[in-house]
Amino acid sequence: MLALVKKPRIEMSIHGEHTEELIDWIREKFEVNILTPENEDSIAIEETNFWQEMQSNRVGNLLAGARLKAGLTQAQLAQKLEVRQNMISDYERGKRRLSPAMGKKIAKLLNITSDRLK
Repeated sequence: MLALVKKPRIEMSIHGEHTEELIDWIREKFEVNILTPENEDSIAIEETNFWQEMQSNRVGNLLAGARLKAGLTQAQLAQKLEVRQNMISDYERGKRRLSPAMGKKIAKLLNITSDRLK
């Protein structure tokens, strides 16, 4: 069984005897969602809509993640690259393809390897 405690955010996988008793005890203090009941088979993440959506714009999602990890807004990254903010937005949404030269500039600025943005 895969359970999720919303606040504080905790994910746990529970197997074995008395799992329902344990979940009931946790529910006394926290809001709990059961993500996968014991009698339901899990599916590979690659088969989910989430995964397929993420893969369809892999470079944009990686760029957005690296930018956020660096603590930069789109406007701040654009300013450092001397481009307009809407270009960064377009890259992240997959509306504009990242050129190899721009990929290298962004990778250097965000301290990641340029291979991640290919």
